[in-house]
Amino acid sequence: MRFLSLIRIDETTARPPDERLLTEMGRLMEEMTREGVLIQTAGLMPSANGRRLRLRGGRISATDGPFAESKEVIGGFALFEAPDLDAAIAHTRRFLDVHGDGWDLECEVRPLMPDNACG
Repeated sequence: MRFLSLIRIDETTARPPDERLLTEMGRLMEEMTREGVLIQTAGLMPSANGRRLRLRGGRISATDGPFAESKEVIGGFALFEAPDLDAAIAHTRRFLDVHGDGWDLECEVRPLMPDNACG
């Protein structure tokens, strides 16, 4: 099964990763890729570089970032291959552990629908 881990951050207090975190994260991603667990991961640019689209009542509206009404935004993601939700959570914990004490992050881990579920 595939699982998506969405990393939520508070953009007003988040800081860029330091050299230690970049090095350790690189090691962890290489290790997880060799294990066949990590499919893809990426950080996202600040919400100021994005736009939200909303469909409501048949009309689509767009809002330019930053999104002041949202305290937390998606800051990145990781796509995992895992046998079940517990294993996907364990993989997400590995990402969180690398960050250490100075970070305030939250991850939402959800299974992807099977490929045949949409058609």
